[in-house]
Amino acid sequence: MESLINRKNNNSEEDRRIKILAVDDNIQNVELLEALLSSRGYEVIRAYNGREALQKVDEVLPDVILLDVLMPYLDGYEVCRRLKERKETRFIPVVMLTALDSTEDKVRGIEAGADDFITKPFQKPELLARVKSLSRMKFLLDELENAQNVLFSLAIALDYNDPYTHGHSKRVSELSWRLALFVGLGAAVVENIKNAGILHDIGKIATDKGVLHKPGALNGMEYRHVMEHPVVGERICRPLKFAQPLLPVIRSHHERYNGTGYPDGLKGEEIPLEARIMAIVDVYDALTSVRPYRSDIPPEVAVEVMKAEAVKGYWDKELLLAFSDMLRNGKTGGEWNEMGDKSAHCPGANVNANANE
Repeated sequence: MESLINRKNNNSEEDRRIKILAVDDNIQNVELLEALLSSRGYEVIRAYNGREALQKVDEVLPDVILLDVLMPYLDGYEVCRRLKERKETRFIPVVMLTALDSTEDKVRGIEAGADDFITKPFQKPELLARVKSLSRMKFLLDELENAQNVLFSLAIALDYNDPYTHGHSKRVSELSWRLALFVGLGAAVVENIKNAGILHDIGKIATDKGVLHKPGALNGMEYRHVMEHPVVGERICRPLKFAQPLLPVIRSHHERYNGTGYPDGLKGEEIPLEARIMAIVDVYDALTSVRPYRSDIPPEVAVEVMKAEAVKGYWDKELLLAFSDMLRNGKTGGEWNEMGDKSAHCPGANVNANANE
């Protein structure tokens, strides 16, 4: 995968010039850095204050930033802090170049997110060694991100090429992270659920499309074939480090609270919380979408179907109630009427959301 990405993007370390942003309000210092780094093949971008530095980052997205501390408008600490708070720039290595060498100054830099420190006046071999090391680290991070993006693109393409699941993974991802946020889970868990939502059905790349699109009920062999997709998805994602926290969600999103789900027959809180969230959202989206074996049903009816299934033990009741509250408050998935008791209109026993899911 790595070699394919490199050939396609012509983006190997040897094929591209590494971009270094040199930031200092002293013009001579910037010129010194540019002369030294340019002689080693680096492309140097100049900035002379904190505001300009942030503008340049937006324009060129450098590989490494050499950042002075004491500057007008915004000092180096504030520039570094802002960069590390943004998803797009948080992994750009920042080296603080400063004549300040007290422990307090270094602690401030660490708290702002600086990756390294070099004391002025700097030694040329040290500066070049640090830049080389950090640019290599940035290259590896970019390659990891490329691999991640390829996997996400594959999952989305798989989704959009299927007329019956068009947009399913994106919808599951969005509603799942919203539910996770609604029940008070932390930012890292919410982000994992968001990513797992995109990838949860990637294992269907190995599922026979004739089975997935079958207009009638599946026979035993066909159903067992469909049931393999969570395990296949886990295997596809397992080699990638970023996907490690997502694996239990991908594998367990078809488990049921009473232990009758698959692939492992997990029961109750044996099922990871993130997977219990996704199981609810996954079935809700299936019910409210057209499938080869049935038409879609209204959102409020879908929730009533799932409440009836929760009585049978399929879903985590507390999470399902939270999901219902979230939908009602946010009017997600269609405008809600006053629901009251819709059991008379609810085709609960006749709707099988999981038949070809």
